[in-house]
Amino acid sequence: RENSSENILSSANRLLLHEGRLTLAESTRLLEVYLFLFDDFLLITKIKRNKKKYGGSDTSLIPVCPSLTPELQSFIREGGFCTVLDQPIPLDRLILKNVEPV
Repeated sequence: RENSSENILSSANRLLLHEGRLTLAESTRLLEVYLFLFDDFLLITKIKRNKKKYGGSDTSLIPVCPSLTPELQSFIREGGFCTVLDQPIPLDRLILKNVEPV
């Protein structure tokens, strides 16, 4: 939604509680996603791998935000990136359930 997307992402008081990879089971396939759990919403991003290398073989010079986990920093240095899969899910509208491992 256009009207809420600017406000939900611009809070200066937001805390990142956890982040990490997860495999999302869609109806016909498995999708590798990267989750960002903030204190007020859950953001699900789709992991994309860039087939092109940046400016030669030394990708360690690509600037990466130091607050990201080492896993995500490494992924970005390898040319990967994340795109938002869907609208952020407010935590007050989220229901978690334990499921048996497949």
